[in-house]
Amino acid sequence: MERYDLVYRLYDEHDTATLREYQEFVDVFPAVDSRVALEHWQEATEELEDRKDEIRSAFAAGETFAEIAARATRDQAFTALDLEAKYGRAVNVLVLDVDETLRSAGGTDNEIPRETLHLLTEFHEAGVPIVICTGQTLENVKGFAIQGLGSEIVHSGNLSIVYEAGTGVFTPGHGADTKQLLYEDLDESIRTVFDDVRSRVLPEAPEGLRRGCHLQGNEFNVTMKPNYETGSADAREIIDEALVYLIDLLADAVGRMLERGDGMSDENGSSAADGEGEPRLGDETITDWTRAFYAGQDPEIRAVLEGEGGYPDLATDDVPDRLVTALERIDVAYYEADAAEIGSLELNKVVGVERALDVLGVEDPFALVMGDSKSDLRVMEWVADNDAGIAAAPEHASQETFQHVLETDELVFDRGKSVDVLRTVYALNRLARLG
Repeated sequence: MERYDLVYRLYDEHDTATLREYQEFVDVFPAVDSRVALEHWQEATEELEDRKDEIRSAFAAGETFAEIAARATRDQAFTALDLEAKYGRAVNVLVLDVDETLRSAGGTDNEIPRETLHLLTEFHEAGVPIVICTGQTLENVKGFAIQGLGSEIVHSGNLSIVYEAGTGVFTPGHGADTKQLLYEDLDESIRTVFDDVRSRVLPEAPEGLRRGCHLQGNEFNVTMKPNYETGSADAREIIDEALVYLIDLLADAVGRMLERGDGMSDENGSSAADGEGEPRLGDETITDWTRAFYAGQDPEIRAVLEGEGGYPDLATDDVPDRLVTALERIDVAYYEADAAEIGSLELNKVVGVERALDVLGVEDPFALVMGDSKSDLRVMEWVADNDAGIAAAPEHASQETFQHVLETDELVFDRGKSVDVLRTVYALNRLARLG
């Protein structure tokens, strides 16, 4: 209990709230060409150091407690103590989703807050690698990473970008391993399905869908995005429609793949197509079975299919085995009022993160994984299963993701406030150094 007693003393005997205000001002003070402003910043810096000196002289591990008090609230410090007691080690890599995690359309005007960016630079300077893990394209991520963190950090050799939810990994400064196109490792049949869907997704879409959506510029995944503000009622309506359309287009592409492979005859040898030419498996069309399969995989997808009048009353367990074998390799993702996407289940954020850690040389990871979606949940479950880290999620995360975080370490943060968890982990790492 000694450390708990020391932290009680720290927050009871010192004005840590004012200390944090000085620290935040010094950290995020904008670069301005003003002598008066610079003098004000210098005065604040001196006052900050004076207040830290008071804490340094009051504790045997004064530097550690001064830095904790300057960046973490009482609650964050005690959470850090609990984590240190439970795991007994520091976080040695950050695995961070971007949209609705580091930044939020509804909470941060879709910008990563300056205090978050500054704390990430603190982790970088402490030698903690950063893995940006996102469904976005590489070019988008590189752009805001360089703008927010600076080219020096992005190209330091200690930062990696897992993009398109794991189809590729970009780790600048690592020679031949800098860019790895993981989708090239997939077999030709699956790559052909994606090529088929990608080539037809917009040309064959109904006019309203073509006007209301655009195709994200992915290297491999097929992602339909709204031509409306993310989160709006119009975006929700068009993405719900896009999801059903994308599932049906996928069903047709998989049908073509199976037809090339085994003639699409069902288990009883019945015809592969109905009178209108749509592939059939047994008494149902492949579209019906594909809708049933993905409805059974994700309650959000089922709700959309029901809302769009496209939910087939079929038991998931009855989906023909050879169709299941194909669909189990392909992921359909739904992000309400944001995106509808198909990707490879053989290429997900876990695969990308593992490859990134290998390139970065993190042999014994203990990661902080932050995210809000089902794709992030897979990484959280991977670190939990391998005793390789802790997980955090925003309060508006998907239900399954939120539940996982509650059942592990309860690291839930408010919309746009990912910095709160980073401050907790900063304190954890400081405490872990004390041994």
